Amino acid sequence: MRRRSETYKIVTKKELAPKEKLFEVEAPDIAAKALPGQFVIVIIGEKGERIPLTICDYDRKKGTVSFAFHEVGKTTKELGLLNEGDCLENLTGPLGNPSEIKNYGNVLCVGGSIMIAPLLLQVKAMKEAGNRVTTVIGARIKDVLFMEEEAKAMSDQVYVATDDGSKGYKGLDFLKEVLAKEKFDRCIAMGPVVMMKTVSDITKPFGIPTIVTLTPIMVDGMGMCGVCRVTVGGKMLFGCVDGPEFDGHQVDFDELIHRQRLFLPEERVVSELWELEQGGCKCGRSKA
Repeated sequence: MRRRSETYKIVTKKELAPKEKLFEVEAPDIAAKALPGQFVIVIIGEKGERIPLTICDYDRKKGTVSFAFHEVGKTTKELGLLNEGDCLENLTGPLGNPSEIKNYGNVLCVGGSIMIAPLLLQVKAMKEAGNRVTTVIGARIKDVLFMEEEAKAMSDQVYVATDDGSKGYKGLDFLKEVLAKEKFDRCIAMGPVVMMKTVSDITKPFGIPTIVTLTPIMVDGMGMCGVCRVTVGGKMLFGCVDGPEFDGHQVDFDELIHRQRLFLPEERVVSELWELEQGGCKCGRSKA
């Protein structure tokens, strides 16, 4: 385990799309054990917020781990200002249970928004396990869609969808036709909660086991605080230690969506105040 004085250096910073970044960070202790499906908790500075981010990749030889994030609140905006060579105060992981990777046969992988990045790690693992993989990547608009070529390189079939229809299919209803024509043995969905709910609703009538990755509000990430509780199959479970992957047909998505939105007003205020501290400029480093 690293001493508190040791920090985690950012070795690669990549802009995937506007406000969406991917960092590769030196973390040999995490890279040595990381597996698809797990996550890390990032702390920018000594008094920083703890934010859970799904692992996108790892390189055991280089001793690096990668994660992606969308600049939506104060902490992720501040994180996005860091550059290659900068260091994080702390990176905890790998946390959560790894994905169950084996040869299922025909696998459907659906990723939306920033979660496209970690989804492709699952796609790669499923292909290496001998599966035929169909990948769907989606975003609000074509301008924030990314990693299409990477998805094509890893998958047997790729579909693209956008909420407004600016690229590929409009929405995910087209999946009903795809599932009616082709039998799938497993579905993996990673993305916004509403998207995962939609995918689960579509696959349920076809009897396709559907696994979703849940990232509810979280504090310690180790099962002690209970903040990340979710209802699955009528039982209260913790996203961090029981997940982050769950049976999408058993998740109470309405409750999860409600809990995710509980602190939106406070989050907006904190984000606006932080931007004011920067003098209205989003290109300066935080004073914190």
